[in-house]
Amino acid sequence: MSRILLSSVAAVAVMASAHGAAAQTEIQFWHAMGGNLGDTVNELAAGFNASQKEYKVTAVYKGSYTETLTAAIAAFRAKQAPHIVQVFEVGTANMMAAKGAIYPVYQVMADAKEPFDPKAYIGPVYGYYSTTDGKLLSMPFNSSTPVLYWNKELLQKAGLDPNKPPTTWDELGEMAGKVVAAGGKCGFTPQWQTWTMIENYGAWHDLPFATKANGFGGTDIELKFNDQPRIKHIQRLADWSKDKRFVYGGREGKSDSLFNGGECAFRVGSSGSAAGAEKALGKDKVGIGMMPYDPAVRPKPQNSIIGGATLWVLQGKPKAEYAGVAKFMTYLSSTPVQAKWHQDTGYVPITLAAARATEDAGFYKANPGRDVAVKELTLNPPTDNSKGLRIGNFVQIRDVVDEELESVWSGKKDAKTALDEAVKRGNELLRKFEAANK
Repeated sequence: MSRILLSSVAAVAVMASAHGAAAQTEIQFWHAMGGNLGDTVNELAAGFNASQKEYKVTAVYKGSYTETLTAAIAAFRAKQAPHIVQVFEVGTANMMAAKGAIYPVYQVMADAKEPFDPKAYIGPVYGYYSTTDGKLLSMPFNSSTPVLYWNKELLQKAGLDPNKPPTTWDELGEMAGKVVAAGGKCGFTPQWQTWTMIENYGAWHDLPFATKANGFGGTDIELKFNDQPRIKHIQRLADWSKDKRFVYGGREGKSDSLFNGGECAFRVGSSGSAAGAEKALGKDKVGIGMMPYDPAVRPKPQNSIIGGATLWVLQGKPKAEYAGVAKFMTYLSSTPVQAKWHQDTGYVPITLAAARATEDAGFYKANPGRDVAVKELTLNPPTDNSKGLRIGNFVQIRDVVDEELESVWSGKKDAKTALDEAVKRGNELLRKFEAANK
């Protein structure tokens, strides 16, 4: 990072407040970032705490995304909720429906008279978490999108060009086969298979996940991901599993160990995994590029959709304490802090200024591929099929999709049977959500 950027971060961290040495007001921030990411979150909280003396943010790790959301709901019902909770993108519709529980971010900032410019945020990120009239409900934080990772060393051992990744799925299959033939244990493994192989496969090829603009148009929707292209894609992966071109490593991020351990040559996974992969394998051995696509489905890719999480503010605290929440949100979105977060982790810079600062600092030249996530998100203007997903009971629907995909990987079902059943079961969950939110 440039000296200018480092000095800017330092300046943010040492700004003194004019409020003297009065007792600090504590702001509780529950999050789902473990390991190295958890250390980075703690650094963010410490930086804010050092920047002023009126408020103290306490960052508390609450487990996985699902565990953190469950804990926050239980705490709210018990009137012991934190001020801020990190919720992954699939929880967005459920959080929007909890109108008495959430304090919309645009309102938090307005009530606290904290300067706030919606145009400062990258469009695909802002749009996902906003109302239809453009009001931001939760603060973008760790936004990501799937990218293709490859192990250059394994490609070289297979006689392949380590700097020339596959651009199509057929090419990936051919290259994975050569890696396995050369003694590799695994060709390809996906991270967060429902997000990467079903949801983003659809957006990348401009296919609908559900009716009514993937749920943005209302709750009375039907799932549509059991289409021919995705059936063919899932069956292809199942066929690849017979000779280790595809290896299933588990739900969510459990396949990380296969790629970071040097077993798999390719992975489609979160851009937020970049730092972890580079630390495990060495920066020079990891390639990062755009996801493969199927030219027969769409001549060129459309755009990817975001994952990761945002920060939701919960109701129930004394009004004065929300001024501290607003100041923390401003701090997190500040250019030096957001640029450093992006560079340290691989998550997308949520503001245009942070992206420019990163480029101006020469970070992308020194770290090839770390700009791919933003390129994918902004590749083309989003369509109704590619601007994101707003699905009720989405956490449970993803569990259903995971179960059905696992039945394919184990050989119990073919791809069509599994995806048809996933859509049927998912629609039942949507009807329950719709009935509960009329």
